[in-house]
Amino acid sequence: NLLKERILVLDGAMGTMIQEYDLEEADFRGDIFSKSNADLKGNNDILCLTKPEIICRIHEKYLDRGCDIIETNTFNANRISQADYNTEEYCFDLNKTAAALAKSACKKYSTKNKPRFVAGALGPTNKTLSISPKVEDPGFREVSFDEVKEAYEEQVRGLIEGGADIILIETIFDTLNAKAAIVAVKKVFREKKIELPIIISGTITDLSGRTLSGQTVEAFWTSIKHANPACVGLNCALGPSDLRPYVEKLAQIATTNVHCYPNAGLPNEMGEYDETPESMCKHIEEWCNSGLVNIVGGCCGTNEHHIAHFVETAANKEPRMFNTQKEIEISEFSGIENFAIRSDSNFTMVGERTNVTGSAKFARLIKEKQYEEALEMAYEQVQNGANIIDVNMDEGLLDSEKCMSRFLNLISAEPDIAKVPIMIDSSKWSVIQSGLKVVQGKAIVNSISLKDGEE
Repeated sequence: NLLKERILVLDGAMGTMIQEYDLEEADFRGDIFSKSNADLKGNNDILCLTKPEIICRIHEKYLDRGCDIIETNTFNANRISQADYNTEEYCFDLNKTAAALAKSACKKYSTKNKPRFVAGALGPTNKTLSISPKVEDPGFREVSFDEVKEAYEEQVRGLIEGGADIILIETIFDTLNAKAAIVAVKKVFREKKIELPIIISGTITDLSGRTLSGQTVEAFWTSIKHANPACVGLNCALGPSDLRPYVEKLAQIATTNVHCYPNAGLPNEMGEYDETPESMCKHIEEWCNSGLVNIVGGCCGTNEHHIAHFVETAANKEPRMFNTQKEIEISEFSGIENFAIRSDSNFTMVGERTNVTGSAKFARLIKEKQYEEALEMAYEQVQNGANIIDVNMDEGLLDSEKCMSRFLNLISAEPDIAKVPIMIDSSKWSVIQSGLKVVQGKAIVNSISLKDGEE
């Protein structure tokens, strides 16, 4: 309801504030991890357990400056990221404690006219589901969709038990990771019979205007809007001036609230950020006056002084207005680029040669594991005008689930193919699922067979 009334302000960077305390290894270890074999310095999330008073102080500094929403100190509080420190077993406690610390600070500062909210932060993990870490094997993945999903489930359970008001899926460099987070969040909501607002925040990694996994802003929105987020936006990576065109694009297409919390510019040669509160506010004010945003805040390099200026700048500004539905009939799908079918669209071309039941050549290549040549067939179809690529691996002699995953993983490494949406074609639920778990865009399922009954 507040988002309809005014522009809300999110807090600034947690890591930037922690650096000001010059903490040493012993501070990160505390008594709990005094005998740990791993170096813990730099594991900021663990400070929720070993230095809770510092985390509380940081939250209160931001709240004292007037921000409406504070993030939990849980950016890396998932099993996948914490494995680097041998602290995976503490993830639930980390999240529950972090949310409780933030909640306590919010209660201290909340008033009837200015309530404060806790956003439980889910970072992107330190693995990517759409990109191989092995140059020689583009189809390889370090983690599976299910492993990422389960790591997020544990994190969300802790955040909710600790009192989070919002779930924030942030700094998304790979939309497939975000989709795993969305599935996890929705599952935990069902378990706990609770529904919290979800905020989803992507990150544009460079001036190409794409995420690390290659998606445009439009494709990103199409891929995640099924989550019905209360707010969608961008954070990190770039400063406010460089993010401006992508915030505007999102504001034009999103049928929900839009946010942006940029870095304080790009890091200089010393690794520090040069944008001052005053220089950032010129951009924030322009966004507000142009009707682009509903929430503003700061990411890397910002502190309580930046947030104090943002609060002052956003005060009395009108929030962005938006339609909850598109005005015209439109169906949107995505690969790493967006594809829309309108009521007045011409024929849509579906490339069906990457189908073991429709192409003897493709079937032979897959059986012989000649995936590079099989990819050539997909590439040729896109070059010849296919708007969508249909992939079918239903053949009795194939491990269809494995072949589907492998081939779609390889496609994701080829931008000239991955730009178009994928049609996952199978009569087996298990094959459809294996395909959906490796596609970051919004795919099409063709078709759903009822030969084994509706269940």
